[in-house]
Amino acid sequence: MAKTVALVPSYQPDAHLIEVLESLSKLGMEEVVVDDGSGMGYRPLFDLAPAGTTLISYVNNCGKGVALKVGLKYIQEHYPSDTIVVTVDGDGQHAAVDAERCAEMAAENPATLVLGCRTFDAEGIPWRSRAGNLITRFVFRLTSGKYVSDTQTGLRAFSAGLISTFLDVGGERYEYEMNVLLACAEDSVDFAEVPIQTIYMDDNERSHFHPVRDSFLIYRNILKFVGSSFLSFLVDYGLFGLLTVVLAPVGAASVIASNVLARVASATFNYTLNRRYVFRSDEGVSTTAPRYAMLAASILAVNTLLLWLLVDVVGVQALVAKLCVELTLFAVNWVAQNRIVFRGKER
Repeated sequence: MAKTVALVPSYQPDAHLIEVLESLSKLGMEEVVVDDGSGMGYRPLFDLAPAGTTLISYVNNCGKGVALKVGLKYIQEHYPSDTIVVTVDGDGQHAAVDAERCAEMAAENPATLVLGCRTFDAEGIPWRSRAGNLITRFVFRLTSGKYVSDTQTGLRAFSAGLISTFLDVGGERYEYEMNVLLACAEDSVDFAEVPIQTIYMDDNERSHFHPVRDSFLIYRNILKFVGSSFLSFLVDYGLFGLLTVVLAPVGAASVIASNVLARVASATFNYTLNRRYVFRSDEGVSTTAPRYAMLAASILAVNTLLLWLLVDVVGVQALVAKLCVELTLFAVNWVAQNRIVFRGKER
């Protein structure tokens, strides 16, 4: 098998770091440890690393994403392209034998990102870890169309030939690992999963994951889309209600006419917000606008059909029916805009 390098990002570690490094070293792996601004008080601990360990340190804490990219850049510059890289957390939650198994899988599949995946239905798993993985797994599938059982795993193995792709991925903290998965899905990099032990130390209390800040960074695109959709919904819903009153003399056709006019106005508003602030597409209006118009027309047709069925056939009150239809089509709209309309490479 090609040479294996364990990349271990670390911030203010405890003795588990040395145990992890020693166990990896016994398996013949070379090690690159990135001290993500832990401070001079932690230097004695880092000095206990096994002989031959490469230690990269910098003053300020920049986040796990930065630490990983610093380590990847070093490996790219100092190791051949067929080297197998395995990223391992230094808190003891990844067993060395599992890291070895992931590395072996990556050596057999050099164009694949191998993920060491935990089992979340076992006892003793912290609730926030269960919930976090469930949510990110859903968001990832909704966004990419691909299924990964453990989107938050830090145990990953891949050929050094993929490093250039990973260095181009944005993100400085925990969102970086999610962004890597999205980039791989977009660039058609295959995934492989290796079942690993599920280990949590002290109920995961030593984790440096910040629930509010880091969750926002991970989910910010979909949160921005939710905000954009909500504002557009207010425009659409408000105009729809106003127009149903104004066009009431028209009779039964007033509902359909009101829905079409309100949707044209809200779609224009929504397109502008999403292109500039949500997806930040690098493609021009001449490219994205026709795609958006086709999507909007399709959504409008389905929206209008469902609205007609609920109001005129089932007898649901118009404003209630409108709310039900919009919620039903929300996920379809997100996936289509993310993967088809605003799909520029820069994203």
